[in-house]
Amino acid sequence: MEIFNSTVIITGGSSGIGFEICKRLLQKGNTVITCSGSAEKLGEAKKQLPDLITYQCDLSQLAECEKFVKWTALNFPSVNVLINNAATATRSDFISDAAIIEKLEKEIAVNFKAPVYLIKSLYPLMAKNNRALIVNITSGLVYVPTKKYTFYNATKSALHSFTQVLRLQLQQQNVKITEVLFPVVDTPWHNGKVPKGAISAEDAVDEMLRGIKDDKAEIRISKVKLLYFLNRIAPDFMFKKINSMS
Repeated sequence: MEIFNSTVIITGGSSGIGFEICKRLLQKGNTVITCSGSAEKLGEAKKQLPDLITYQCDLSQLAECEKFVKWTALNFPSVNVLINNAATATRSDFISDAAIIEKLEKEIAVNFKAPVYLIKSLYPLMAKNNRALIVNITSGLVYVPTKKYTFYNATKSALHSFTQVLRLQLQQQNVKITEVLFPVVDTPWHNGKVPKGAISAEDAVDEMLRGIKDDKAEIRISKVKLLYFLNRIAPDFMFKKINSMS
C-alpha cells in the first residue's frame, strides 16, 4: 500500500530518519504527527516543516505515552498509520558504568515498551479506519549484534520478534504489520562520526516507502539484505566481522 491521504504518527520524527519520513509523507498530502522528548528539536523540525504537527512526549514514561494516546484519540481519531521509529542507545561499558541499569531501563522503555504500548492503545482506533498500517523500525543488528551498543541490539531484537508474532496474530484483521530493518544511515545519531559505508537518510526512506508500497512484511534496507544472507550461512564469521569494525 502507498501512504497517502492518511493520518500518520511517527515517533522520534524531529531528526534523522524520522524527520526524513515526516518530510516525505507530508509531501504526499498526509497529516503527519510526530512526538519527541526534546522541545528544541521539535521546534526546529516545525520550522523546516510548518505543516508538521508536533507533541512533546518522553516515551520512556508510561504516563506521558498515555497522555499522548488520549490527545491523539481526541484530536486525530482518523489516525491509520503508526510508525514506531524512536530509539535510544547506550554506548558505555556494561561493567564500568555505574548508571548502566538505569540506562537499561530507559532503553527498554523507549525501544520496546513504548512501541508495544502505542500499538495496544491505538489499535482499536486504527482498526476502524481504512488502510491501517503499523510499521516497526528495527535494525540489521537484530541478525548480528555489535559490541558498541550494550542493549540496543537486544531491544531491537525484542521488537523484531514481537513484530513477527503480532503479524501472525493479526493476519485476519484489517491492520497490516510491517518491519523495516535499517543499516547504518548518515544521521545525527552518530554525533558527527558517521561510519564508513553509511547510506543517506533520503535513500533509506526511498527504499522503505517502496517496500511499503509493494506490501512487503519485512523490508531489509540496502546492505541489510546481504547481512541477512551471510549471517544465515556463516554466523560466526559475520559476528567477528561486524565486531572487528566496531
